[in-house]
Amino acid sequence: MTRQHDPVRGAVLPWQRVRVSGPSMVPTLRDGDVVLVRHGAAVRPGDVVLATYASMPERHVLKRVARAAGEGWWLSSDNPAAGGDSSVHGAAQVHARVVLRWRRGQLLPRPVRRAR
Repeated sequence: MTRQHDPVRGAVLPWQRVRVSGPSMVPTLRDGDVVLVRHGAAVRPGDVVLATYASMPERHVLKRVARAAGEGWWLSSDNPAAGGDSSVHGAAQVHARVVLRWRRGQLLPRPVRRAR
């Protein structure tokens, strides 16, 4: 069995590229998009973030911050039909905030904006 690389622990600089997998953040993020995240960035409700849930600490997810929840953050999916957010897994630990997004075949990145 091969050991999986932990992208959060492997981040040496505050910036990290992450590939999007799955439909939970459509239309903001799509399967195959690449995002640039910033570790240590301030997080507020409406931000898209890289996080982990206590119920599955080995799996990193990209979700939208809904609100602070005790020691963590309550996260939601932009695509409610896809599920897999805090309504299922509880509060999450946020590791980084998504700053830019590249769609497949797109040369220049676009900023990922906070939801209003």
